Amino acid sequence: MKRFLRMAASAAFVLLLSACARHKIIPDDTLAQIFHDAFLTNAYIGSEGVKTDSLRIYEPIFARYGYTTDDVHYTIGNFSKRKSARLGDVVERAIEMLEREGKIYNQEVAVLDTIDNVARRTFTRTVLADSLIRVGSLRDTARLSFTLDVEPGEYSLSLKYLVDSLDRNQRGLKGSVWLERRDSSRTNVYTTTLRRNREESFSRRFTTDTTHRRLRIDFLTFNARPERPSVTVTDLKVEYIPPTRTAVEKLYEQQLDIRIFADDFLRAAAIPKDSL
Repeated sequence: MKRFLRMAASAAFVLLLSACARHKIIPDDTLAQIFHDAFLTNAYIGSEGVKTDSLRIYEPIFARYGYTTDDVHYTIGNFSKRKSARLGDVVERAIEMLEREGKIYNQEVAVLDTIDNVARRTFTRTVLADSLIRVGSLRDTARLSFTLDVEPGEYSLSLKYLVDSLDRNQRGLKGSVWLERRDSSRTNVYTTTLRRNREESFSRRFTTDTTHRRLRIDFLTFNARPERPSVTVTDLKVEYIPPTRTAVEKLYEQQLDIRIFADDFLRAAAIPKDSL
């Protein structure tokens, strides 16, 4: 929720930058309270389905603190000139107020708690997939060996396998997956013994950072001298889940209509005054 509101403030700053008329500068503490009240107003209107003029719903909030809509536009735009101040810090204060009031406004605040999960699901992508792989000879074992370059985030591997009765490796088969660091060392090594004569599911999740270079999958290796295998793998999939902060930033870029203030308020702020 914090990251989302910080980015919401950044978008508000960009859109309101054009407001440059001379108006009152609102103190940071008061501006944080205005952000707090605006968020709760949006939450109430959204939950109750109230239809209202979004250009006017905030005016009573501003008036309560002795300011006008133009004062708010001007104050937010003025942050670019203040080297020692950040709009994100003001939003942090508003967040702290909301968290203190969490018991009262729990339902409204909980709505934003889901944004991280929505963003991660939205930008999860499949980097490897195969619906059916059959291994019936020693040469075929290469079909279950994969090397994937990785970036920071998470990687989720899932598949189903069947070692059937035609497999001649009486001492069994195994599968291994691991991460390779940039210095070529291995980490997060996981090895599993493959069960025989029934379909099994396998899954593994890896967290990666800038020290990792590759994800290695060798899902068919031998415990003894290799004999002819008979293995079927289905629904093989590797998904990449980006870091939450990256995902939320991308989601916000796509969904610019989710902000502290409503759309019409921000659009009005972006229109030069002399064009009206």
